[in-house]
Amino acid sequence: MKRSAPQQAPEIQVEAQGQMPPGVIEYAREKVRALTGRTREPVLFARVKLTHMANPALERPAIAQANLDVNGRPARAHVAATTVIEAVDLLQNRLAAALERLEQHWEARRGKTPLPGPHEWRHGMEPTHRPDYFPRPPEERQVVRHKSYSLARESPDEAAFELETMDYGFHLFTDIGTGEDSVLYRSGPTGYRLAQVHPHPEPVGPTAVPLTLSELPAPRMTEAGAKERLDLTGYPFVFFADAATGRGNVLYHRYDGHYGLISPVQ
Repeated sequence: MKRSAPQQAPEIQVEAQGQMPPGVIEYAREKVRALTGRTREPVLFARVKLTHMANPALERPAIAQANLDVNGRPARAHVAATTVIEAVDLLQNRLAAALERLEQHWEARRGKTPLPGPHEWRHGMEPTHRPDYFPRPPEERQVVRHKSYSLARESPDEAAFELETMDYGFHLFTDIGTGEDSVLYRSGPTGYRLAQVHPHPEPVGPTAVPLTLSELPAPRMTEAGAKERLDLTGYPFVFFADAATGRGNVLYHRYDGHYGLISPVQ
């Protein structure tokens, strides 16, 4: 990534929770500042959150998160490590990859270079760096976050770009080719899997990402039923069709051991 013109460095906000080693806040600020100085598009906002969990049961209690606004486009990274310093180093690497993907996206839109496949985007971004789930007993778990928004109408390729740039574990969207509420998630070291409320045997139109399709329709159930399935399976999330609306929803495990729910605006 190279800058086309001098830019004013953004203020980088750093929040810290838990026990921190001396100097780590400035260390994190400098690591992120080094990246913002190399972007072609201006970074308008940058925030870093460092957390050290006190729970001795966690193998990787240090969590680092970053959120950037790159000329109106978001970029995000989220990692876990054994120490806060290690987490900051991993965060810089993961965020650098996200910024590189944005750069490639802009270049592709300008017609200069083709957008590379996601197997190239994720080089060096092992999923083992994701934070562990807090081992909260099932009877204590609650839906503590409910996000409802208009689902983006996009292709699986575009959904994969959003998933990787925002460092999501899954991405809920409406497939523009079929009109179906769908969820895309990683499957294997370089591929993706697509599940839909009403599956179609083949994607509409060509796809650049390595993609497999689930043949099973999303189960129609209530939020309570989705909670029960999530606890029984141990999966990171459950994709289901809401019993009342029929629209695709995702109930997922949060890193604090509670649940989050994503649903489309009706």
